[in-house]
Amino acid sequence: MDPLRMSASAMARCIRAGELRSVDAVEAHIAALERTASLGAVVARRYELAREEARAADAEHESDGALHGVPITVKEAFAVSGMPHTSGLLARRGVTAARDATAVARLRAAGAIVIAVTNISELCMWLESDNRVYGRTQNPYDPTRIAGGSSGGEGAVVGAGASPVGLGADIGGSIRMPAFFCGVFGHKPTGGLVPGTGHYPEPQNAARRYMTTGPIARFAEDLQPFLSVIAGPDGEDHECRAMPLGSPDSVRIGELRIIDVPDNGITPVSAELREAQQRAARHLSSVAAEVRSIAIPRLRESLAIWSAMLAAATDTGFAELLGQGHAISVPRELFKLPFGRSPHTLPALMLAAVEGIPLYRGRRGARWCELGAALRDEIETLLGADGVMLFPSYASVAPRHGVPVRWPFRWVYTGIMNVLELPATQVPLGLSREGLPLGVQVVGARGQDHLTIAVACELERAFGGWVPPPLSR
Repeated sequence: MDPLRMSASAMARCIRAGELRSVDAVEAHIAALERTASLGAVVARRYELAREEARAADAEHESDGALHGVPITVKEAFAVSGMPHTSGLLARRGVTAARDATAVARLRAAGAIVIAVTNISELCMWLESDNRVYGRTQNPYDPTRIAGGSSGGEGAVVGAGASPVGLGADIGGSIRMPAFFCGVFGHKPTGGLVPGTGHYPEPQNAARRYMTTGPIARFAEDLQPFLSVIAGPDGEDHECRAMPLGSPDSVRIGELRIIDVPDNGITPVSAELREAQQRAARHLSSVAAEVRSIAIPRLRESLAIWSAMLAAATDTGFAELLGQGHAISVPRELFKLPFGRSPHTLPALMLAAVEGIPLYRGRRGARWCELGAALRDEIETLLGADGVMLFPSYASVAPRHGVPVRWPFRWVYTGIMNVLELPATQVPLGLSREGLPLGVQVVGARGQDHLTIAVACELERAFGGWVPPPLSR
């Protein structure tokens, strides 16, 4: 009974039954975190408190918590009482959380034990987890590759087998891309299903629905229990609303309709990823009611739609967030950057520079927002209450460090689902010829999270799911 090869759900069942001690599960994962420390994924450890909580969990035999005694990790952008809470911004170095974020508090109430917090990109707005506070996170399958962002530390520790499940957040793919690059499962919930209270930076207005809080997990069976624990209004996030949660166990795969969308019509997808998605579609065609491959032309405008809808929802500019209330001078920081004197990363400065261009605002922005609403209606009409869509998680396998700056818009494959508020589950589909993870997104209509998770479970059965990387074998 190896905790490093168990799902969080199975671990909790065994701990409740007295077949496994929480202390042993926690120690095994602490040891794994230390063995994989070279990844640069863990930014603060909570080992002694975790050991105390594990001993308490072992002494409590009547708990019915869904994650009783299970070790977890948490993205540093979420408040964990007493732990660093910088969100990768150098100006916040030394900031610690006074209380738990809502999702963290709910996970701990369900018995989960936080053992560490993990790395992010600067203010959570880039697909590589690198910042001036903690440095850069590496991919567990190849240290020359990115682990993803902004929940890249979570993707790396879960992918490395050093955490069974972790808490991430996603406004443009920040759960799904790290999960994809690191070979595990990640679920972006329906917009407004899970409160983002306690995340820094705090999204504004409708962007609270675009930024979603959810799990990154080794095994698909953990996605729904984790989601059930953290979902529901908390009285603080006013965009979060009560929604019924279906059960993946109730889904009959043979009665589902599968819409296979090979790309967005503008950003090419690598041959290996296209082949992996085709294999998934072929498998589902053997067990599902209907599978058909189509193009959705409006997806060509994904970048403009995401940018315009996020701009319309946001009152505070990114340059102001970087300056902690006072907009930084982007030209000055770009001048300082080659000399190592800027406290900011190049991607953060690029984003601050681009947002100053009024390309996605005004009348033009309003038209793209309207196009976004039309695209959401089109996809939801296609899917209904019994359909899911297969869609790439990214345009290639995990790129090498620094490469995304040269190809900065490939994340739109995930980002478009945020502003459409559609649930999406990243599913691993084995390894490429280079030994890097392959995968696909499974997308549903709003409120149909259980359908995408059920399909993730089916694809895990068919293709094996997570493949432990060499350093964890």
